[in-house]
Amino acid sequence: MTIERPRLLAQLIDSKHSDFVKIITGIRRCGKSFLLFELFKRHLLDEGVTKDHIVEIDLEKDENAALTDPIALGKFIRERTPEGRGMFYVLIDEIQRCRKVLPAGVDLSRIHPDDRESAYVTFYDVLNGLRTAPHIDVYVTGSNSKLLSSDVATEFRGRGKVIHATPLSFAEFRASRSVVPDTMAVLREYLTFGGMPESVGIEVPEERQSYLSGLFSTIYIRDLVKRHGLHGDAALNMVTDAIMSMAGSLTNPAGLANFLKSTQGFVCSRDTIAKHLGYLEDAFMIGKARRFDVRGRHYLDSPAKYYASDTGLRNARTGFRQIEFPHLMENVIYNELLRGGYTVDVGVVGLEGRREGRHVRSAHEIDFVVNRGYERIYIQSAWMIPDREKMEQETFSLKHTGDNFKKIVIDGQPSAKYRDEDGICHIGLAEFLLDPRSIETL
Repeated sequence: MTIERPRLLAQLIDSKHSDFVKIITGIRRCGKSFLLFELFKRHLLDEGVTKDHIVEIDLEKDENAALTDPIALGKFIRERTPEGRGMFYVLIDEIQRCRKVLPAGVDLSRIHPDDRESAYVTFYDVLNGLRTAPHIDVYVTGSNSKLLSSDVATEFRGRGKVIHATPLSFAEFRASRSVVPDTMAVLREYLTFGGMPESVGIEVPEERQSYLSGLFSTIYIRDLVKRHGLHGDAALNMVTDAIMSMAGSLTNPAGLANFLKSTQGFVCSRDTIAKHLGYLEDAFMIGKARRFDVRGRHYLDSPAKYYASDTGLRNARTGFRQIEFPHLMENVIYNELLRGGYTVDVGVVGLEGRREGRHVRSAHEIDFVVNRGYERIYIQSAWMIPDREKMEQETFSLKHTGDNFKKIVIDGQPSAKYRDEDGICHIGLAEFLLDPRSIETL
C-alpha cells in the first residue's frame, strides 16, 4: 500500500537543487526511507531524471557496511557522479551509521591533544564536500536529533536544511483508508493505534498491537542502549514505561524517580532519569512542552509535560490498558501543532484575589500556548463539553490571559466552527486535524 506524504514531499521538492544538504530526521520506522527512496525518487523519474543519475545508498544493508567509512563513502559517490554529465541526486539512508575514521598515515601522537578530534574524517566532511559540487544534490535521512538537527549550524556551516518526518498525520491516515464510513470511527482508530505507516495496513488488531510493541524491543530500546553505551536496558525500560504512562501529565526527573520507587520499587537517580529522557527525546520518541507563565511572560523551570510522538506507540508501551481519549486527544493535538511548524508550550495563568477575607493565589492551566513568529494562539483541548458548567470550566483560563491573542477550544466531538460571545473560537477535533491551518483563520 502506497501512502502519500504530500506535505513532506513538497518540502523536499521545494529544496531541490539548493546547495544545502537536505536532512530528513524522525523516529525510526516513521517513513523516512519510503519518502526518500519511493516518493521523492518517483518525483525525480516523473521529472525526466534517469535512473543512472540517482545514487541510492542504504547504510542499514549489510552489503553497504564498507560505506560506513566516510572516506570510502565519498569515493563511492564521486565515482558515480562524474562532472559534465548533468545533475546527480544522491540519496543516503541512516547517515548516522557512518563512523569517524582516521586517514591513513595520520599519526595522532604528532598532533596536539586539543586538535586530535579534527584529524578524523566524518560524514559531515564528506557531505560538505559533496554539497559544494554544483552537479550533486544531496539528501540524507537520520534518526537522531542531536546528531543531525542541532549540528546543522556548526557541522554543516549553516548549509543544512532539516525536514522533520513524523508518523502519519490524521489527514494522511484517513486518506490511506479506501472506505471511510465514519470520520469519528477513523479518529478513534487513529487515537488508539496511531500513525506508524507499516501498522496501517495490518487489519487484525492483535497483530497491529504486536507490531507496535515489537518496535520497542527490536529497534528503539536496542538502538538507544547501543548508541549511548548503556550497561543494560532496565533503567531505560522503566523510564520509557513511566513517561509513556504519564504522557500529557506534569512531571520532572525527581517526580519520575519517586514514582518508580513507590510503584515499582526501582531506585534510580534523577540525573540518570534526566539523561534517559534526553535519549528518548533525541530519538524523537517523545516531545517536551515547557510551562509558560502567560501573565508573567516567562518560563517556569519545572515540571513540564512530555508527549509521545505517536499515540499508537504510547498505547503499545502501556499494553493498551490506558485508552483514555481525552489524554490521547491532547497528545495528538500537540503532535499536529508541531507538524505545523509551531512552538508549543503549556500555559499557566496565575490569578490573585481574596477569599473569606484572605489573600489567595491560584494557577489555571491552558493546554497549549502556540507561537509562530509574532503570532500567538491559546488552545484548550476538551474531549466532551456536555453542558454549560463544563464549558465555563474549559474557558475560564482563556478569559483571564490579560491579552487579546486568539483563543480556541478544540472539542473532541463533531462541532461546527463558531465564535462565542466572549470571542473564543470553537472547532471539532477532526475538523482541526484535517485542516490544521484552520486555527489561523477561525
